[in-house]
This record gives sequence, C-alpha cells and structure tokens, in this order.
Amino acid sequence: MRTCQLLLRSGLTVTAAVLPLVLTAGPAGAASGISVSTTGTTVSVTTSACSQNSTTGVWGTGSLLTSSQASFAEGRKATLAGTTVSQSAAWTNVTPGTYTVIVMCQNASTPAGTQSVIVSAAATPRATATASPSRGVMGGLGGAAKDYGPLTLGVGAGLVGTGVIATAWFLRRRAKPYRL
Repeated sequence: MRTCQLLLRSGLTVTAAVLPLVLTAGPAGAASGISVSTTGTTVSVTTSACSQNSTTGVWGTGSLLTSSQASFAEGRKATLAGTTVSQSAAWTNVTPGTYTVIVMCQNASTPAGTQSVIVSAAATPRATATASPSRGVMGGLGGAAKDYGPLTLGVGAGLVGTGVIATAWFLRRRAKPYRL
C-alpha cells in the first residue's frame, strides 16, 4: 500500500512538472527563433537570432501582447540584453491569462519569432495540519549545540585535571593503609 502511494505521488509530481512545459512549448516553439517560459508572474523570452547594432548596442525588442492587442506596437515592450550566443528579456508582474510574445531584432522588419504563452495564477502556500519541523529533529546534540569561548573551556579543562589528580592521590593513599 505504501509503495503504491509513493508511486502515485511521484507520478503526480512528474505530471505537475511537465504539464507547464507542454502548455508553453506548442508547435510554434519548435519553428520559432525564440523560447518563452513562465515562472510565477514573470514571462521570459530567449533567442539567439538577433545581432547587435554596432552604433547603438541594441540587440532588439520583445513585446508582450494580450489577447485584445493585435500589433507589436500595442504590447508591453522589453529590450533584449545578452551576448552573441543568447539574448533575453523578461516581463514581471504579469497577470494570469494568455499572451503572445513577439521578438523583433534591431535590424529586421520581420519578427525573429512569435510564440503564445499561458500565465497561470500563482499558487498560494497553505499551512497543513501535519506540518513537520523545518530543521528536523536535533537529537543528541545536548550541550554541544552552544559554542563556548576559550576561557570557559580552559576553566573546565583545569577542573577536570584537578579532579583526575585528586582521584589518583586519594587512591594511592588508600592503597597503603599504614599511611595517614
């Protein structure tokens, strides 16, 4: 029974991890020159299709369009930044819904790529009735959990040494009964 529950949970975890990737990577993602991803309320776009303008240093611009917007100019703009290998842009605080991301390179009149993305509402964490300790059980540490200074350790070592010497002296005197 426990093995079945474990397999069911791991299957659900894998499904939950793969489902957003399947939803965001549609057929346009494979043919497009851009890659779009979402993390919470942030939408990110990455491309390697643009080249940098030697005079302005600009790679290009990305536009995030809602379903009611039709052209690149109407969308929320973000300037691409990066290197010759990869350029990227991001939009934060995006409300849940379906969006279209269009990337225009600085030297082209046609888009480098277009891709749709779905931003879902961020899940709010809830407290559970069977919450486990965040640091686990710290059994066996006892007094070792506190860091004592060198003075305290020196005094303790002196007391232990005095006790050992006193015990040896007492046992030696006891072994010879004719001495007082």
